[in-house]
Amino acid sequence: MNDTPAVEPDPAAAARRITERREQLGLTEADLAQRAAMAPNYLRYLLEAGPGFDPGGFVRIAAALGLSRAELLEGRRDAPPGQGGPGPRPRLLNLTEPECWELVGTHGVGRIGLPVRPGPVVYPVNYVVDDRSLAYRTAARSSTDPGEGAAVSFQVDRIDEYLGRGWSVLVLGTAHHVAAPEEVEHLAGLPGATPWVGDRPLWVRVRPDTVTGRRIVSG
Repeated sequence: MNDTPAVEPDPAAAARRITERREQLGLTEADLAQRAAMAPNYLRYLLEAGPGFDPGGFVRIAAALGLSRAELLEGRRDAPPGQGGPGPRPRLLNLTEPECWELVGTHGVGRIGLPVRPGPVVYPVNYVVDDRSLAYRTAARSSTDPGEGAAVSFQVDRIDEYLGRGWSVLVLGTAHHVAAPEEVEHLAGLPGATPWVGDRPLWVRVRPDTVTGRRIVSG
């Protein structure tokens, strides 16, 4: 038996999601109350009292907004980062290059920026770090193949929704196709080398010209 008490949803967070979704749909407070079959005054009271006061009322509100109850009370599990907003007294700090490499780690998911027409494009790729360079797997002549010698950018970042903090590292450099069999074998043996999707036989190495980063802190 699990004796851990259930955690009550945060009334303020639920009220914020309701307001944001209502405004996204172009609804007034009266419109939402009508859709949820309740008086406007009662809707306002529910937003202050929280989901624990009238769970059924919040189910009706969620349905009126085209959301599930879980999405309304907990937020979308696949929502883009940054919806929690910044923490108190946010400050932006520059990172040193060693700090940047420490944050990027040995492998992960980043974004490769490619100089194509009619304008630059950015794609997510899983990367490995090797000898102060970044490498990732793709297919020749695919959308993420920058071509030998292309000038590219590579970004890795992280956001802490709960604390309202985060960091971002930006690498500007040149892309090179990895052809030497021993180099390919070496890269394939590194942690995180397996591509997430499909067959990706071509390794691309990004050799940095500049490595910069910033961290947002609060308090």
